[in-house]
Amino acid sequence: MTNVFDLMDEWGPEKIVAVSDTRTGMKGVLVIDNTSRGIGKGGTRMQPTVSVEEIARLARVMTWKWAGVDLFYGGAKAGIQADPNSPYKEEILRSFVRKLSNEVPEEYVFGLDMGLTENDAATINDELGSRGAAVGTPYELGGVPYDQLGITGYGVAEVVDEAATRQNLQGTRVAIQGFGAVGHATAARLHELGYQVVAISTAAGAIADPDGLDVPVLLERKAQVGDRLVEDFPQLRIASGAELYVEAEIVVPAALQDVINATDAPAIRAQLLVEGANLPTSPQAQEILAERGVTVVPDFVANAGGVVSAAFAMDARFSPFRAETDSIFTTVSQKLRANTIQVLEEARSRSVTTHQAARGLAQERVRKAMQLRGKVLTH
Repeated sequence: MTNVFDLMDEWGPEKIVAVSDTRTGMKGVLVIDNTSRGIGKGGTRMQPTVSVEEIARLARVMTWKWAGVDLFYGGAKAGIQADPNSPYKEEILRSFVRKLSNEVPEEYVFGLDMGLTENDAATINDELGSRGAAVGTPYELGGVPYDQLGITGYGVAEVVDEAATRQNLQGTRVAIQGFGAVGHATAARLHELGYQVVAISTAAGAIADPDGLDVPVLLERKAQVGDRLVEDFPQLRIASGAELYVEAEIVVPAALQDVINATDAPAIRAQLLVEGANLPTSPQAQEILAERGVTVVPDFVANAGGVVSAAFAMDARFSPFRAETDSIFTTVSQKLRANTIQVLEEARSRSVTTHQAARGLAQERVRKAMQLRGKVLTH
């Protein structure tokens, strides 16, 4: 069992709230990591394997992500240990948010992560009787449904294009791990930008075609059958996980955390790796990839489109006016492309990994805020 004290360092977490309910069997946790730059804001995931350590790691990513895009919210994350396909999902979710009524929305605002949808965000607001308890609510309720719009994946694709342009890799082959909320939107945008998607995967398996997959067909089948779309292409099936190691100039892990470690890193054939998922590479893998000359764009730079859109959603919580979708996409593209350039230049000039460069920039902003609030000694 994780010792919560082992999760604490100079940055946080500031608060860990574990909750449970014997009637529904609900078990959940909220981790508020660092609020020096603003109220805690981060997604909520529902998965059977959720742990306190996992949520704490993701809350820390949110701290760096908000600081990295220079928006004034703090890092936080919540998790519910349950099957998102359970027929009792709503009952479990309502039980979870009720238990956090002391923290929400004064200290934390719910967002969406794995296992939750826009409808779940609406349920959260309904349960707490507050339009401001969750963001990512359906369009019909005045929300900014960023998962439905695919804004995070759109941002990942914009980052791919920016980094690829700097390496003369425009329009080359891309392999994407994951074809969920992030991965499918990444593939759609990359297809629009002229890239050739040669491999994708879902929870049901992986497929690859060196001549390029038909992305519009894949998107259509995903809308119809979800993860089972790969079953339509038996002749293209490859082993699950192998999509990361196919012949492609660019690879985008956009599924789960901890999928590339020191053992796996030498097998990556790509010249550019863009982290669409949170925490997909270990620190050891990052060092190996850097030594091999593989450019890596860190997660809290590459997938920050979600937090940019969440910031629009935060502004819209109590407003009678709806945020313009076009302005969200434009802002995501501008911010993420600029951040990509800054991090790659910083890594090159300091001769450090891109993760070290990105984290250094974010930490500088957070530390300054902590100093101004008197949370750290200045001497």
